[in-house]
Amino acid sequence: MAAKELSDSIFEVQKSGKRFLGTKNAVPGSAVYGERLVEVEGDEYRIWDARRSKLGAMVLKKMKIPIKSDSHVLYLGAASGTTVSHVSDIVTDGLVYAVEFSPRTMRELIQLCDTRSNIVPILADANHPASYAHIVEQVDVVFQDVAQPNQAQIAAVNCEQFLKDEGHLLLSIKARSIDTVASPAKIFKEEVKKLEKEFDTKFEVLKKHDLAPFHEDHLGLIAQKVSR
Repeated sequence: MAAKELSDSIFEVQKSGKRFLGTKNAVPGSAVYGERLVEVEGDEYRIWDARRSKLGAMVLKKMKIPIKSDSHVLYLGAASGTTVSHVSDIVTDGLVYAVEFSPRTMRELIQLCDTRSNIVPILADANHPASYAHIVEQVDVVFQDVAQPNQAQIAAVNCEQFLKDEGHLLLSIKARSIDTVASPAKIFKEEVKKLEKEFDTKFEVLKKHDLAPFHEDHLGLIAQKVSR
């Protein structure tokens, strides 16, 4: 068995001739969503299922993830914390502000926070960043995975308020949440154009990639906030 670091605290774990995506477990012995735990040279890794994580899929699509051990991350659409938990593994000296709208899934997220002190759960609507401005400080990265039609706008208003200049936006664009009829390629093109030209906050799109076969009709995008 071996573990190869792909980027900061994200690993390719080799076991029995197979390769898996993983993060070093910040809470050894504890799984979050039924994922496998694998020990390599004294360290425990949590296998990261890309079919349950847009961010994991972006990693497997060889998109360079700009999250470091000391990053402060605003995560929009945290749900019950599947991907949030892997971000928590990465930012060992940082913090994850995890915003979720559903009270039911928030209860599960809060349970996760009982063992992971670097996650701050926030029950709020990501359309209204002012409602959590008293909690969230300036962040290095905004990651968004929300199923709403105005995805680009949500990303822009949150980055305007919280993302540092030259910080990074990681966005999962869900075509079918925007339009159930139009082609995903057309939707992706329009959403990228909005980010580049339609908002007060300006972005430079660094990389984008279709997330199939892990997630159909999804585009993963990495952009950088342009300094004013």
